[in-house]
Amino acid sequence: MQTIIFLLLTFLIVIFSVLQYFKSKNSRLDKLKSGECPDCKEKTKTFFDDNTKTTFTQEVISAKILKGGGCSGVPDIEYRCKSCGLKEVYNS
Repeated sequence: MQTIIFLLLTFLIVIFSVLQYFKSKNSRLDKLKSGECPDCKEKTKTFFDDNTKTTFTQEVISAKILKGGGCSGVPDIEYRCKSCGLKEVYNS
């Protein structure tokens, strides 16, 4: 009986850990897509020039396609932070 309870608890802990891993991975990807670095918390900076009435934006995150997926594949996209040097690759 103790073995069954131990196996059940271990199974539940493993399932919870896997779900937590995917949740944190998706939240990091959402932050990168919105232009915020998940490590250093830098965001896109916006400047406004009064003389020329122009708005300038300085992107912190740059996205680059590493491998196109072709007709039916999924492309690999590399996200790189310019302030802290973070580099992560995701399928999109």
